[in-house]
Amino acid sequence: MSGVLEKIVEVKVGEVEALRRDAIGVRRRAEGTPVPAGFEDALARRPGIGVIAEVKRRSPSAGEIRGDATAASVARTYGEAGAAAVSVLTDSQFFGGSLSDLESAAGVAGVPLLRKDFTIDALQVYEARSAGASAVLLIARILDGGQLSDFVALATELELGALVEVHDESEVEQALKAGARIVGVNNRDLATFTTDLGVTERLARYVPGEMVLVGESGVQTVQDVERLARAGVDAVLVGEALMRVDDPADLIGAFSSVAREGR
Repeated sequence: MSGVLEKIVEVKVGEVEALRRDAIGVRRRAEGTPVPAGFEDALARRPGIGVIAEVKRRSPSAGEIRGDATAASVARTYGEAGAAAVSVLTDSQFFGGSLSDLESAAGVAGVPLLRKDFTIDALQVYEARSAGASAVLLIARILDGGQLSDFVALATELELGALVEVHDESEVEQALKAGARIVGVNNRDLATFTTDLGVTERLARYVPGEMVLVGESGVQTVQDVERLARAGVDAVLVGEALMRVDDPADLIGAFSSVAREGR
């Protein structure tokens, strides 16, 4: 790790230490939460490309995007527009999100929710479940093989999906060994924050056809979605492009209408 990613993980270490003070409560709340909607099924059963629409106020790469956005309102709009799922960024310091954003979105989105954060500890998986998530993001670059396997298994035990994010061939191999069923290729290098859709095109061939493949980052236009569909993705994760338009419904509809081509 280097640069911004290293700083983010350092902050997460401190957040997890604070979370451990209420470890019993976190687990108890997770166990008392109703079973969430199926994230994998929501992506896999669609004839067209599934859109995971993201609530994203800002990022280290893009800066301020829409700082005054209300998570519940945006999530409701996404769900009504036909998004397959909604991603909610819950990191505060770098992305302007919070766990309360996820909780408020859970009541109104009407579709499965992904907790988008930097998961480094099992307690964060329990926390996601208790806040209404249907899935958690697991970033291969910040986890060793044992951690990734453990977190995928824990997510399964808690009836959560696990979107395992990769950026190179070795991370795809790590994801497969960990038992991932949903693999997301991040077209953005988290070390340099440069974006290249060619990353998904290069790595798609290593992801078995029975698994769900998600193209993440850099999706701005229908042409981008068509390009990723030709590479074999089942879904795309889109944040900035949707957050910058006044009404994202047309864009979600256009993206969703792109046919899946399989791998």
